[in-house]
Amino acid sequence: MPVEFISATHTTDTTEATGPGRHAGFDVDYTRRFVRALDDGGFDWTLVAYSSASVDAEQIAQFVVNNSERIKPMLAHRPGFVFPTRVAKALATIDRIGKGRLGLHIISGGNDTEQAREGDYLTKSQRYARSEEFITILRRVWSATGPINHEGEFYKFEDFATDIKPYHDTIPISVGGSSREAYEVGGRQGDIFGLWGEPLKETAEQIASVNAVADAAGRPHPRIWVSFRPIVAATDELAWEKAHDILGRVRQTVAAAPKGARYPIPGDGRPANVGSQRLLDVAARGELHDRALWTPLVTATNAAGSSTALVGSYETVAKALLDYVDIGCELLSIRGYDPLNDAIDYARYVLPLVRQELAHRAARTDPEPVAAG
Repeated sequence: MPVEFISATHTTDTTEATGPGRHAGFDVDYTRRFVRALDDGGFDWTLVAYSSASVDAEQIAQFVVNNSERIKPMLAHRPGFVFPTRVAKALATIDRIGKGRLGLHIISGGNDTEQAREGDYLTKSQRYARSEEFITILRRVWSATGPINHEGEFYKFEDFATDIKPYHDTIPISVGGSSREAYEVGGRQGDIFGLWGEPLKETAEQIASVNAVADAAGRPHPRIWVSFRPIVAATDELAWEKAHDILGRVRQTVAAAPKGARYPIPGDGRPANVGSQRLLDVAARGELHDRALWTPLVTATNAAGSSTALVGSYETVAKALLDYVDIGCELLSIRGYDPLNDAIDYARYVLPLVRQELAHRAARTDPEPVAAG
């Protein structure tokens, strides 16, 4: 399958560099402009993120579909808060409206405090087990030709049937994480597996771990999705000036945030989720890795989400993204600190360079046509 680009849907223009981040509030006009810029710019997907405090993700996914022609929302969902039969119908409905333009990203939850805000008190291992059962139910509902029953560890129902099915009979399901539990569920169940941007060596090791689980389960390898926060400009020098300016503003924003607010303050202890712990370990080993992977923003935010940057000129960052393609990443997630303007710059300068190189590679490997006669 072709390499695809993912953004992340911003519902306001704020980020860690300017305010409480992209989960804060809902500016309808801004969100519409953002979605249309992604659609016009050639992005393939846009993540619709989930947090306990943010605008309802399911409705934002519907908003993306209604305000675009081609981009596909990747809807983040936390199992446990809505019964899976209802979710199966809701997702199939959105997918029908978008004529097959929906993906589902399963978030099992790496932070007990965040889960408890919405009444979920299961342990991490229980949450991942619930996610696996949840995915199984969705696929059964979408493929069933008549009523079905289910009795599992977390869900039970009898004689359920629905007439609403996804546009292409199913919806691609993504699983993300960096823990052993995530690899297990993702390898057994995921069509896509999502990773935060680590150095090439560590990323390749994670891919191998997921693929090993898929091999043991007799399943195809999930497509790998890797996420970065690129900082780009016309030259490397200008990009590094921009990066240090953003770092200064992020530090000011985090320092000004009240204790217990959206940002885990550096020094308050290591985050609970393995993905953030891994990013902090990478940052502790050095600021710059491989061609362009820059980690000080990881430390500044205590690894609150995807926080590694690729820094450099448009050409440098395009080459860095291709480095990840070379180790098996097929979905490249890029979003910036000035969301709309960065998305426009990526679409104008970075996406074409990556796609041009991939087209050249494909042309070099295509067999020569055989002359007739």
